[in-house]
Amino acid sequence: MDKVIILVNAEAQASGQMSRLSPVTEKMVIALKNAVPKSLVVEVTGTASLWSKIESAKTSQNNLIWCPLTIQLPNWVSFPGKKVYQACRDIEERRAWVSQTLHYKTSQGDSSFGDLWLPITVTSKGLEYGEVIGEGMIPNAYSQPISLERESLKSLHRLAAQLLDNLQAPSSVYLLQFRLAHREVVFDRLWPFPAAPAIASLRGQQTDLYAAYWNCLRQQAMLDHSLAI
Repeated sequence: MDKVIILVNAEAQASGQMSRLSPVTEKMVIALKNAVPKSLVVEVTGTASLWSKIESAKTSQNNLIWCPLTIQLPNWVSFPGKKVYQACRDIEERRAWVSQTLHYKTSQGDSSFGDLWLPITVTSKGLEYGEVIGEGMIPNAYSQPISLERESLKSLHRLAAQLLDNLQAPSSVYLLQFRLAHREVVFDRLWPFPAAPAIASLRGQQTDLYAAYWNCLRQQAMLDHSLAI
């Protein structure tokens, strides 16, 4: 476990270098790097550049901790959350399961995206729910906490617990994206990492979701390493 790979959604330039990150992605990367001990080597890599390194990466994944900050990952990347990432990419299947099994309303197609996010940290001790995050009128302007009525919050927590249990979600930080329709929770999608809205946790007295994410990945990597011995 001597190298940390932060994976981001960035294009590869003709020179082979990664293109400039968006301001939001750059904030996410900085927050995650700040959580990683200085004794570890950290490399930030765009997923687009990984495709050209498939063969070499297949033989050099030992002692790596993958820290994805994007849901678009190559299939050959092997890490504990791989199956959950694949499941979360299939948005319509997740919505269908939530609707048919849990009987919650869900977003339809690409209309009416959720504008609220519930952070959930999955640890060996169980689930830890964070304060709800909201997006303002300006894109990528997130705030936390957003107050919900007691019944809406209970319904939201119940949805999150059942969905994560169904996915057998490993230790990580998740964001459940949703909206409210007349106080009723409408499920949109699940993010298996602290996506852009989590930058709201870097301000005020909230739990730093990127530090929590690193702690989850580090502990999972240590567990996997001990099991492999």
